[in-house]
Amino acid sequence: MIAVTSLLWIWKGSDAAGRWYFITVPEEHSAEIKAHAFGSPRGFGSVRVEAKIDDVSWRTSIFPLNSGGYLLPVKKEVRCRANIAAGDEVTVELELL
Repeated sequence: MIAVTSLLWIWKGSDAAGRWYFITVPEEHSAEIKAHAFGSPRGFGSVRVEAKIDDVSWRTSIFPLNSGGYLLPVKKEVRCRANIAAGDEVTVELELL
């Protein structure tokens, strides 16, 4: 289990402004994640996880950053159920699947 506390932020891409929300998983967790994913590559280098914020859990994938670390997408349903918004500091638990 990996526990991360980070800001929830909005992707500012020109074609997706305001639609994609993420939590950044710091680079310090990359070695553990990569070791778990070794030998079972997925699209875009993604890794399947079960994420949990308070009592809200969901299954998704995290995606590697070129600079190290990973991105955890947080969909609207999860944000509403967890009562979080962009700019909030959020603690998320990740179980690597």
